[in-house]
Amino acid sequence: MMEHLIMFHDHSMIIILFISCLMLMSIILNFYKKPFTKFIMESQNMELLWTMTPSIMLMFIASPSMKLLYMTEDSFSPSISIKSTGFQWYWSYESNMFNETESFLENSNFMRLLDTNYNIMIPSMMPIRLIATSADVIHSWTIPSLGIKADAMPGRLNQMNLIINHPTMLIGQCSEICGSNHSFMPINIKVTN
Repeated sequence: MMEHLIMFHDHSMIIILFISCLMLMSIILNFYKKPFTKFIMESQNMELLWTMTPSIMLMFIASPSMKLLYMTEDSFSPSISIKSTGFQWYWSYESNMFNETESFLENSNFMRLLDTNYNIMIPSMMPIRLIATSADVIHSWTIPSLGIKADAMPGRLNQMNLIINHPTMLIGQCSEICGSNHSFMPINIKVTN
């Protein structure tokens, strides 16, 4: 999913750079040349041009955006389902692979405020469904390197689908201000072969 977001960003940046260069060129030409449009009072062709051009540019940005929006909600049959429940101030995980376990902050000099007593172990190249919820207040289950952020709210299940391509160690945190120890809710995922 993150690869598609990066491609969409690159696609949008090309269009924005094209528009910016056109505008800059227009400003420079208008500054150094004698304005030739001073005597044009009405032109249907010009009005059509500056109405249709932005519309076409917006369509070039909107079409991949809509495709990406519906892609994020696509459901597939996952091999593994992991339910993450946020508490003040730790995460609890349960899955069809392991029993319910709690993940607390662990004092460590290796990764200050990011190490936990339990790492979620998941295999690479397998479809995974992550379900986020909360038992008390609003939390936010976030792994920035995967481009995942899901609000964990009491009484609501938010779902994310992902496939991780290679073995790695992923680190995240609760990114919602959920109380005084909000910054002490790390998330550690170890992806194996």
